[in-house]
Amino acid sequence: MTTSDTAPSPSAAPRKGAELELAFTDLLANGQGVGRSGGLVVFCFGPLPGEIARVRITEVKPRYAVAEPLAILRESPARAQPFCPVFGACGGCQLQHLSYPAQLEWKRNAVIAALQRIGGLPDAQVCATIGMENPRSYRNKMSLVVDRAANPPGFGFYRQRSHAVVPIEACPIVTAKLDDDLRALHAARDDAAVTAMLREARHIVARSSEASGKSVLTITGERDSAAVRRAAPSLMAEVPGLAGITNSFDLSNANAILGRRHRLLAGDAEIEEEIGGVRYRVSAGSFFQVNVAMVAKIFEYLANRLTQPQRIIDLYCGVGTFALFFAKHGWSVTGIEENARAIDEAQANARRNGVEQLVRFIKGSVEQIAGRADFQETLRTAEVLFLDPPRKGCEEAALRRIAEARVPALWYLSCDPATLARDSKFLVANGYRLGIVQPFDMFPQTGHVEALAELEYR
Repeated sequence: MTTSDTAPSPSAAPRKGAELELAFTDLLANGQGVGRSGGLVVFCFGPLPGEIARVRITEVKPRYAVAEPLAILRESPARAQPFCPVFGACGGCQLQHLSYPAQLEWKRNAVIAALQRIGGLPDAQVCATIGMENPRSYRNKMSLVVDRAANPPGFGFYRQRSHAVVPIEACPIVTAKLDDDLRALHAARDDAAVTAMLREARHIVARSSEASGKSVLTITGERDSAAVRRAAPSLMAEVPGLAGITNSFDLSNANAILGRRHRLLAGDAEIEEEIGGVRYRVSAGSFFQVNVAMVAKIFEYLANRLTQPQRIIDLYCGVGTFALFFAKHGWSVTGIEENARAIDEAQANARRNGVEQLVRFIKGSVEQIAGRADFQETLRTAEVLFLDPPRKGCEEAALRRIAEARVPALWYLSCDPATLARDSKFLVANGYRLGIVQPFDMFPQTGHVEALAELEYR
């Protein structure tokens, strides 16, 4: 049904500017609802599955159209009131308008759909998503974009699908400590030294610790900055509970958030965190999980499988988050990580926890190390392989080496159902059986899905 004389009939392709009443049937990870009109898929941020909305077509492509919402005409019972005033503009969250129980179910269904459609695994056993008691104030790291065009310069997060900056004075998703830091930083903008610093800065990266209640800041710019050095004392005074400040520079590309070089300007570059009895020293730029409460739940889930010490290889080990947890349970661990700084932090964290005799860290890409002849024996003698790859998943060459070594058990922690499904398909075709898949809500209010898949060699 159309609501405008100028809008197309349901059988005709929609035209730019047309207003339509559409039924929405699906929800994408980026928060866009999915409807259909005139044989075209229509994407629109705002409507939920099961809703009817009045929308205006803003863009028409050969195979799809994009619309903006005008009004929700029939609401889904799963609709929730967003709790952030910039939701829908800021690109940080995508699902605040969906109730939290519905978010958990949507994420489980996203994993099921990917395993069926991409992995060809219709019988996958996907459990209910493990969520958070409080799905807010969980994120222990924030990367603020400096808006140099403002006067005085401000900061915020990127707008959806844009490099425009949405000004932010508070954020209900970051930890309470980081939210306090955000307010203090905003209040400090009028300080002359801070203003001069912001005119040269690109990003402000902050990380907080639940264990210590402290935070650390990294100010990123194109070059080593005297303005940042001069502003450090003011920031230390203006931001309560700030452990230290570093300057990050020498960017590898135009989109880099952190530089390749770091200079300590004040205090300490690292803070201590603790998860499940494991202590970590991490910096603002560390490769460390942003939701410690959910990592603790993953630890609890895995603990039942760690009763008998064995040999385990941790691929993409970062700063040793999981490697040290395994070692704390008496397991012999080999960790692979290509970032040299992360390896240094992992080794220091191993000493801090007294498990350096149980862990060995190797610097290099997983694909490179897995192909080395001297690593084949390590693969063949491992009882378990733990994989926590980036969003792109694992390279097929590495998966082939794993399958050839016939490692008895694989624990694959994925942040993208699509690449988990793709890699599981390859492993199943090469001798493995997919067991339980357990989703975890590592990023509440967003379309990101974390899932731990267990595979065993047949």
